[in-house]
Amino acid sequence: MLHQVLKSKLHRAMITAADVDYEGSIEIPTDLMEVVGLWPGEKVLVASITTGNRLETYVQPGVPGTGNILINGGAAHRIKKGERVAIMAFGLSDTPVLAKKVVLDEENRVLRDGR
Repeated sequence: MLHQVLKSKLHRAMITAADVDYEGSIEIPTDLMEVVGLWPGEKVLVASITTGNRLETYVQPGVPGTGNILINGGAAHRIKKGERVAIMAFGLSDTPVLAKKVVLDEENRVLRDGR
């Protein structure tokens, strides 16, 4: 049997911009993507810690080292600039998976590994 399990998590990420007119997705700096093993185009669940809103979208690679996490398209109606979010990706496995999780500060720098 395959289980759907957490594989990647950026916890307490800060949304630095929101653009309703963009085609869609969430843009994450490639250095942060690499830390937790996210791929360009991968589906993610974005859960606002600020409001409780949740949505699914896909990852667009952003400029490394900037800390800029942008939410785009219709998703920008649900999650706004300045909100804290958890960005999570899941995978299917028939064995337990040790998820790559980190906690970010207000400028989206890695503070520590997540629990």
